[in-house]
Amino acid sequence: MPDNTNRNTVIFVVLSMVLLFGYQALVLGPQNRQRDAELKARETPAAAQVAPGAVAGAPALAGPAAPVFVTRDAAIAGAPRIVVDTPALQGSVSLRGGRIDDLFLRDYRVDVDPKSPPVELLRPEGVQDAWFADFGWTGSNLPGLPGASALWTQVGGDRLSPGRPVVLRYDAGQGLVFTRRIEVDDRFMFTVTDTVANSLPGAVTIAPYASVQRRGAPAVPAANAHEGTVGVMDGVLEMLKYKQLKKDGEKVFKATGGWLGVTDKYWLAAVVPEQKEAVNAAYRATSVSGLDIYEANFVANPRVVQPGGTYTHVSRLFAGAKTVPVLRAYEKSLGIPRLQDAVDWGRLYFLTKPIFRLLEVFFGFLNNFGLAILALTVVIRLVLFYPANLSYESLTKMKKIQPKVEDLRARLKDDPQRQQQELMGLYKAEKINPLMGCLPMLATIPVFLSLFKVLSVSIEMRHAPFYGWIRDLSARDPTTIFNLFGLIPWDPSTLPYIGGLLTGPLHIGIWPLAYGLTQWLSMKLSPPAPDPMQQRMMELMPVIFTFVMAPFAVGLMIYYTWSNVLTILQQYVIMRRYQVANPIDDFIARLRARKVAG
Repeated sequence: MPDNTNRNTVIFVVLSMVLLFGYQALVLGPQNRQRDAELKARETPAAAQVAPGAVAGAPALAGPAAPVFVTRDAAIAGAPRIVVDTPALQGSVSLRGGRIDDLFLRDYRVDVDPKSPPVELLRPEGVQDAWFADFGWTGSNLPGLPGASALWTQVGGDRLSPGRPVVLRYDAGQGLVFTRRIEVDDRFMFTVTDTVANSLPGAVTIAPYASVQRRGAPAVPAANAHEGTVGVMDGVLEMLKYKQLKKDGEKVFKATGGWLGVTDKYWLAAVVPEQKEAVNAAYRATSVSGLDIYEANFVANPRVVQPGGTYTHVSRLFAGAKTVPVLRAYEKSLGIPRLQDAVDWGRLYFLTKPIFRLLEVFFGFLNNFGLAILALTVVIRLVLFYPANLSYESLTKMKKIQPKVEDLRARLKDDPQRQQQELMGLYKAEKINPLMGCLPMLATIPVFLSLFKVLSVSIEMRHAPFYGWIRDLSARDPTTIFNLFGLIPWDPSTLPYIGGLLTGPLHIGIWPLAYGLTQWLSMKLSPPAPDPMQQRMMELMPVIFTFVMAPFAVGLMIYYTWSNVLTILQQYVIMRRYQVANPIDDFIARLRARKVAG
């Protein structure tokens, strides 16, 4: 039987390199450029004036034949507004359409500079990447319904703040009078109370709706995090990425209670009906004048309003950061089901959620997210200590008998079948199960994948400082080997022709380098591959992974490096116990020999 080990190893390494470098080029590289691109885009006067996406059953407005672009300032000035001023939010409510369409997050900045602008969440229609919430009424052949162009009148409240609601009124003079009361708390929740009064001679059938719309998807999707529509209706979580929704067109369903909206990696705008209310809900993607419109909306069941009667409907809007404690608090106080699932916990949610809770605990004690990552890694290592120990013990035993294995392979190199038989006999005599070197470690993979997911989506890591030069755990290590990690006052990006290369694929910071060194040492503590070609391939893997992992968030690099250190410590203790030669003891011995010789 031919020995295909070398060929399989080469194929494995080549495919791994293609996969990893492809991931860096197609996902991580664009993600690292996303911030600059978005900042430039927001400074560029652009966006189409188009009709709102069709809310299920809501009146459609015809848009112009071609996009009309305006600046954000022009859109804000295009309608009278009411100031929104809370501890967490600043912005305004437009009297044109009565929309909540202008919000900034006070506690979150565009970059790590505390003087940088606050993060912009909602933007008015007509501006590039418009994102807003719309509320209204729908009904067949009803006169005077307030649409997107309706100009409401402010009749109560001078500004929208916690404990200071505003009241709007719209009367087209055709028999229906609409009143809208908007309240906001000290975090991210708006309460919209809509009332219609019927002064017509006959009864009317009317239904309220609420909608979140986003005009255009992000230019570069976030890596390892959901972006698109999201909601929990009837207890079922539904996540549709922008591409999937655009492909499907729409998804319409009936539900009672719940919530639904549009989300970015860290931010969410979602409408919430009364939790005992039956609604018709929809996720929808349409295209107007070449601009994609993504929408999540619900329409309450129609009500009959008798002459002289009124009907009041209450809905809510969450517009803010996906901070789990805040989402969790709304779940309890308002009875909104699974609101914290707006965070993309992934398929391993049964692991990612408890891991995040533990991370929260450490963060509360240590008040530093980087230290919390280190503490969490230790706890996870302790939990997985037994299966990891089984694996490392097996690898250590195999390393101990490595001279016998090499001698056996040398003697029987021309007889592969007998070589395999002798090798199995040697393992049996030494009480070694080769599979124990890898099988126990398989149990640890879901846990480490879950931790990777948690660190990828946690807003707590965004702009969180560590120590020294690390000011943002969610960004890559800013140092680079090409200026000796900042010791030389020189920016490699200024070098003609290859500056982009030095600050792109070849950008290696201190933490990625530490990761590569610990990965190399961990591999040196393991038994060598049976074939010289395999050994050379495996020796290259730490180098390859160093370059591949370098663009990752430095918080992940800290986690991986610290995890490698704990792995090395565990391997070293086991190797000392079994009296197996290892590179650490060899290095210490060489230092002592030099000291004696000196």
